[in-house]
Amino acid sequence: MSSSESESGQQGRHQEVGHKSLLQSDALYQYMLETSVYPREPECMKELREITAKHPWNIMTTSADEGQFLNMLLKLINAKNTMEIGVYTGYSLLATALALPDDGKILAMDINRENYELGLPVIEKAGVAHKIDFREGPALPVLDLLLEDEKKQGSFDFVFVDADKDNYLNYHKRLLELVKVGGVIAYDNTLWNGSVVAPPDAPLRKYVRYYRDFVLDLNRALAADPRIEICQLPVGDGVTLCRRIK
Repeated sequence: MSSSESESGQQGRHQEVGHKSLLQSDALYQYMLETSVYPREPECMKELREITAKHPWNIMTTSADEGQFLNMLLKLINAKNTMEIGVYTGYSLLATALALPDDGKILAMDINRENYELGLPVIEKAGVAHKIDFREGPALPVLDLLLEDEKKQGSFDFVFVDADKDNYLNYHKRLLELVKVGGVIAYDNTLWNGSVVAPPDAPLRKYVRYYRDFVLDLNRALAADPRIEICQLPVGDGVTLCRRIK
């Protein structure tokens, strides 16, 4: 393949906002979205996705196919008490809230309330805002406070982490005490734009290169952790499910 053909192929990929798919064919990803995802996407999630698409940081959003996956997963494990670290405009948060029973709860944390409030009117209109306890600020101090309460230890059914990659291992240390045995922690971006297999001299964006080693460290640590069972999936930008077994 010539360099011009290669460049053309790259330009043809990632046209979808939030498109972090590792599929080599953009057409294949579009087929999946248009056949199985968009026709079943709740109207409120579509509205929030379209609002987020206009935001300058829209690459941070959870992709529509991953939102569908999370919604299904939460229903399969009958989750009721959950946590989300890293909210952005709330697409994954809305997917979670829609999956939980009416008395379900989500402790949601993000350093930027303004982004959360961008999606909040949609969440309120969907009738699920009462399930969400939003905390603005770093998550680690909140987790440490939770750990001081014995009743909170082992009380969470599910946790979704899509935040600062340099703290993923710090989150993991604490979350394993907060999630129940049999509960699930999902770490997002564990394939990190495919950079986990990129050669050292590969041309990477600065933020991709900066966080790459943290993602690699996380992946190695999860694979060696005897307290969990893991399953790494090429959904979105890679998501690793960790089921606590001890």
